[in-house]
Amino acid sequence: MASSWYLQAAVLLGAVLLCLGSAGADQDTGTVIPAESRPCVDCHAFEFMQRALLDLKKTAFNLDARTEDLVLRAERRALCDCMSTSSLG
Repeated sequence: MASSWYLQAAVLLGAVLLCLGSAGADQDTGTVIPAESRPCVDCHAFEFMQRALLDLKKTAFNLDARTEDLVLRAERRALCDCMSTSSLG
């Protein structure tokens, strides 16, 4: 039993070493994109935050316009209710 465990461990170790060796070879032969032409992570984060801020501004504007509309409706309703009760008396 112990010999089969050692055999499995040896095969697994060999497979790992083979993968690591081939990964290093792929990196050496692949094309490398210069850092100047790659967008940085901070740039992507900044662009994401800009879009999020624009979305928040639009939402705030829509909520403000909706709130103003609702306030005008409430004032108009209150004015109509006031006029109808004063005209009855």
